[in-house]
Amino acid sequence: MEVEVLQGSLLEVKVDAIVNPANSLGIMGGGVAGVIKRAGGKRIEREAMAKAPIPVGGAVLTGAGSLNYRGVIHAPTMEEPAMETTEEKVRRAVRASLELADLMGFESIAMPGMGTGVGRLPKDVSAKAMLEEIKTFKAKRLKRVVLVDRDGKMVEEWRKHL
Repeated sequence: MEVEVLQGSLLEVKVDAIVNPANSLGIMGGGVAGVIKRAGGKRIEREAMAKAPIPVGGAVLTGAGSLNYRGVIHAPTMEEPAMETTEEKVRRAVRASLELADLMGFESIAMPGMGTGVGRLPKDVSAKAMLEEIKTFKAKRLKRVVLVDRDGKMVEEWRKHL
């Protein structure tokens, strides 16, 4: 599986689906979730909340609203909005994202730094955990994972651990 690292916006990557580092309630308030909701529409959040509670270690797929993707994968890194997260929760969220993307037949997904915003996980810890999960995942259909973030430090950490 190909792993690409980019600095930029999650909303500008050409992939089948994007990953939202969510909370278990599906509320899309701050961080990346808020950006996705503002750009794609409130129906993404309504759909995610209708599928809640989403356990950490699980993931759900919603439509992408007005965004040009086949869907948004919501993978909780925390139970409630703005909770501090852990390396293990990030690992479980990344794994769940990959599993769901593969199950849905997506060939490419993009994900931002998981747990590094409102979850307050150090970027180096997140980057290492994310890449270890991606490298050990045995994909059937998923061919490409794009790691993308506006934060140069996050991008630097991914490149260091790649």
